[in-house]
Amino acid sequence: MKLIGMIARTGAALWIYNVWFNRFDKDTGYRGRGAKNMREEFEAYGLSENTMYAAGAAKVGLATLMLVGNVVPKLARPASTGLAGLMVGAVGMHAKVGDPLKRSVPALSVLAASIVSAVIGAGNDA
Repeated sequence: MKLIGMIARTGAALWIYNVWFNRFDKDTGYRGRGAKNMREEFEAYGLSENTMYAAGAAKVGLATLMLVGNVVPKLARPASTGLAGLMVGAVGMHAKVGDPLKRSVPALSVLAASIVSAVIGAGNDA
């Protein structure tokens, strides 16, 4: 179970890094309301640029703590739970703007990996 948690944490963290560092200014086909980049996506949700940067910092920070949780297990569960909470918000934003389910798949995937990490992957070490 510990290995599954490590894989889930690492996968979720790398996904977050990819979105916020490699795909920030790119059209991915999964952005809310058909936005072409992260700024347009947050605008489509009715959220400010400051909120975008705060959400990004929180997600990247928690993703980093998830990776550190692979070697410092007591960080795994809180970081994974925090990222899961943010991903519930991301799915909610897609629902708010009436996106088809397909656009929520990445957020749902990171949510699922975060839950796996928090529930079964952190074990008794967290």
